[in-house]
Amino acid sequence: MNSGQNVERVSDGAGSAGRCVEDDAHSDRPAGGESLMVAEERHPRSASPRGVNGDDDSEAESHQDGRNVAVDPDTRRRAFSWCRDFLSGSWKAISENDFQIKIVSGGLSNLLYMCSLPDDVEPTGVEPRRVLLRIYGAILQGVDSIVLESVMFAILAERELGPRLYGIFPEGRLEQYLPSDRLRTEQLGFPEISAEIASKMARFHGMEMPFNKEPKWLFGTIDRYMEQVKTIKFVLKTIILKAGLQEQYDKVALNHVLSLSVRSLLTATPSPVVFCHNDVQEGNILMLDGRENSSDKLMLIDFEYSSYNYRGFDFGNHFCEWIYDYTYDQWPFYKAKVENYPNRQQQLHFIRHYLSERRGVAPADQARIEEDMIIEANRFALASHFLWGLWSIIQAKISKIEFGYMDYAQHRFDTYFKQKKLFS
Repeated sequence: MNSGQNVERVSDGAGSAGRCVEDDAHSDRPAGGESLMVAEERHPRSASPRGVNGDDDSEAESHQDGRNVAVDPDTRRRAFSWCRDFLSGSWKAISENDFQIKIVSGGLSNLLYMCSLPDDVEPTGVEPRRVLLRIYGAILQGVDSIVLESVMFAILAERELGPRLYGIFPEGRLEQYLPSDRLRTEQLGFPEISAEIASKMARFHGMEMPFNKEPKWLFGTIDRYMEQVKTIKFVLKTIILKAGLQEQYDKVALNHVLSLSVRSLLTATPSPVVFCHNDVQEGNILMLDGRENSSDKLMLIDFEYSSYNYRGFDFGNHFCEWIYDYTYDQWPFYKAKVENYPNRQQQLHFIRHYLSERRGVAPADQARIEEDMIIEANRFALASHFLWGLWSIIQAKISKIEFGYMDYAQHRFDTYFKQKKLFS
């Protein structure tokens, strides 16, 4: 591991008192293995008239024509009020009819909108002429979560590591709108972009933040999600049965699978505790306009899951995101290609740029550290599948965002069980 970092192993009690941050694959194969790809279906799950429970899938049927693009009147009214009250200046001089708002794609945990002044209205002072409005998803709306995430966002903005913060309220916030494009899934595998993501992640991990530094987030969050999922009995049974674990199906089946698989595996996996983003996927990485030829063209955004955590989770979770494209415009609104999971050389490319940014690795130790980090990343990727599978089940029940959450949850669990055979 990197010199200067305290290496810790996951303790069995790590999840006993997780932080209240709520919402928003894969290997201990020997390091010399030829590939980390799992032989899996090569095409995304298609729309189905049957749900995972075998019942009519009304969720899929209601979105068979694609996503809605109109902003509902209530959201428009509230957005206008927030912009007027928090931004002031010219925003107080326009009428609601002149107020401009449109949906911004890319969020699975929150609702995102761009709000603008009319073209013929100029700012009268320092107020921005357009902002990003983020309305928190139902799973994130809680006092503790909002306070922690808002403090974090403000600190990162002050350090110029994230967008400026213009306004905050119980339902969401107003952020700086940065002229940019969100990365596409396939761009994660571009060598130059992957290298810069690794460098940005290394800088993020090097920050000192005024938060609890015990690594409670990962298993604390999984434990909370699991308690909620247990109450959705048909979902629990379906996932367990489809995974071929009929003999384990009982009221604690998921907890049994977790304790025997993920928790025990990660207990034996050294990983430094650092300040982690915990959601480095393409939708949370901006390509800033005008910097296409720069070595500093990317910015990480969306910090609602950020916390002190095991470094391996940020690696493994990011590698999992190479699989999933969330921009697909038809049900279930994502595509999954497991063959896009980074191979050994792609992982080494990422790890080497990460280590270069962190510095302090002796040349004689480089090869050993790289091999250890490959194992670390791929084992923690299993935890990523498990966590987001549980998260997606809960979102299916409470979210207003158009997305095939139950379909996605099943895919994450399917991939978890298949890749667990290779990496445990």
